[in-house]
Amino acid sequence: MDTPLIESEPSSGGALAQNIVHFARALREAGVPLGPGAVLDALAAIEAAGFGDRNDFYATLHAVFIKKHEHSLLFDQAFEIFWKRRGLLEKLIAMFSPRAPSQPKPKRAEAGASRVEDALFKSGPHEPKTVPSLDLDARFTMSDKEILRAKDFAQMSAAEIDEARKLIDTLVMPEDRRRTRRFAPSARRFRIDARRSFRRSLQPGGAIDLEFRATVVRPPPIVALCDISGSMSEYTRLFLHFLHALGETRRVSTFLFGTRLTNVTRAMRARDPDDALAQCSALAVDWSGGTRIGEALARFNREWARRVLGQGAIVVLFTDGLERDGVEQLAAEMERLRKSSRRVIWVNPLLRFDGFSARAMGVRAMLPHVDSFRPIHNLASMADLCKALSGERSGARDPAVWLKASA
Repeated sequence: MDTPLIESEPSSGGALAQNIVHFARALREAGVPLGPGAVLDALAAIEAAGFGDRNDFYATLHAVFIKKHEHSLLFDQAFEIFWKRRGLLEKLIAMFSPRAPSQPKPKRAEAGASRVEDALFKSGPHEPKTVPSLDLDARFTMSDKEILRAKDFAQMSAAEIDEARKLIDTLVMPEDRRRTRRFAPSARRFRIDARRSFRRSLQPGGAIDLEFRATVVRPPPIVALCDISGSMSEYTRLFLHFLHALGETRRVSTFLFGTRLTNVTRAMRARDPDDALAQCSALAVDWSGGTRIGEALARFNREWARRVLGQGAIVVLFTDGLERDGVEQLAAEMERLRKSSRRVIWVNPLLRFDGFSARAMGVRAMLPHVDSFRPIHNLASMADLCKALSGERSGARDPAVWLKASA
């Protein structure tokens, strides 16, 4: 059993309590909503239930601190780092030791690990963290915003995620207004409005003043289908924040799917984005679970397509496309979705990898039925998505190129 960071001196009288309080503070800094009441409940649960091994201690704290599925990932990362002395020593040795050329490439940090480490080592339970001073000449380096624009969402700390949300609100949203079939009163002499002209002729007066009308110009609606499975949850939250900002300029219908389909359009209309995301988390009971892309698209095509895909709607499909079962159904439903919409734009976080190829069966079943295939893992990719929604074409994002390269 790994040695926990708990002092065993009886004279301390509160080493275990102090460590649990610090652990709860670190979870709160990482994004898990915890108050003083939860800490008191955890101390009472440990005192009442006790623990014989590490698994019992994990289960007790998890039952008290975690109330939502999406917070389990942060809890697991924090528990592994905080309660394992061996893991801490390995991290310190890796930081201060030179890397041998024959060593393999370092493992990519797991999703949420940066936020947890930032919260854990912000301050210790007994003494403040000392940061060694390091002077760098940054006159010719990138600015903080440029670095943040290129940083992967899954590797961001809690402070960087807050800054990314602010930058999302400042993105230049697409301006792709199109003429609709509806008419509205207008000063331009485009077409005579017979009804308003005749109604005005009934008023006493001299000559009849003609009224005119013109076609209404507005941006096409957006329909977003967002994957909330475990492999996508770290990217889904910031993408929903992007959709909330996009909804201020046009009509956006948002659907979440994992093992089922959930319509969260009304929740996304909340003025505060954090409130909107909290309502979405409460509605989607399958958050961070499995995924059934084919069944979710089938339900959307059957129950919602005719309601939301009118007026030349653009579909934004947010998923990694890793579907194993029902590939034939997935291809059929994607074809039906493409025929019902103006365009289908597929955004996939897996495109952040240079060696990505369309070899998975689910990816190959979906690609023939999309108009654009784009990454969505940082702020720069979100800015590119805004250009794609504005109608900008890019040969590198053509799905046929990916299919041909992986053939």
